[in-house]
Amino acid sequence: MRRHTRLALVPDIPGLRLHVADDVAHVGQAVTVELGLPDADLPYWAFAWAGGLAIARYLVEHPGEVSGLRVVDVASGSGLCAIAALRAGAGSVRAFDVDPLAEAAVAVNARANAVRVGFGRRDPLDEPPPPCDVLLAGDVCYQEAMAARMLAWLRLAADGGTRVLLGDPGRPYLPGGLERLATFRVRTSTELEDAEVKESAVYTFPVGPGTSI
Repeated sequence: MRRHTRLALVPDIPGLRLHVADDVAHVGQAVTVELGLPDADLPYWAFAWAGGLAIARYLVEHPGEVSGLRVVDVASGSGLCAIAALRAGAGSVRAFDVDPLAEAAVAVNARANAVRVGFGRRDPLDEPPPPCDVLLAGDVCYQEAMAARMLAWLRLAADGGTRVLLGDPGRPYLPGGLERLATFRVRTSTELEDAEVKESAVYTFPVGPGTSI
C-alpha cells in the first residue's frame, strides 16, 4: 500500500492526512497482483471520495455531532470519516470494510493522524446495526443492489435511535426523502469523478411518524 500511494494533506480539512494514489489503474493492477485476483475491486481505500469528504468537512464544522460518542464508520475505505470523527472528539470509533487492503489503509492513515481506529473486516450488513451513537456512511449509493441493502440497514439503525450521517455527491441510487444537513464543494480527483470539484452533501434520516426511505 505504501509503495503505490503518497501521504498528502486532504484539501479543506486542516491537518488531516491520507495515503492517496494518483492513478487508479496503476493501483488497481498492483492490487490484482497482490491479492492474486483477476477481478479485484476498485481500490476505494486509496482515495478520498466526495461523500466521505463531505462528512469530514461537516464534522470539522459540527464536532458536537460526535464529541464523546461511540461512532461506527461503515464501508470505511481509507478511514477518512473515522479519522475525522476522532479528530472531532469522538469517544471511540470502529470502522468496517470487507476489503483486506482497507484494513491496512485505515491502520496506516490512523497512525499518520495520531489516532486509533478499531477495525472489523467483515460485512456488518449481515448483522443488526451495532450499538453506537453515530453511524457514518460515505459514498454508499453508487451501485443499486448495495445501495438498497445499505439504506435499509441504515434506516434500521436510525429507527433504533442511532444518528446516521450519510455523505453523497448525488449518486444514482441516493433516495429521496432524506434530510439534508449541509452541502459542500469538495476537491476530489478526475481519476474518480467527472470534475475536480464536486458538490457533495451530508444527509440524515428523518425521524417521526410517517417517515420512510
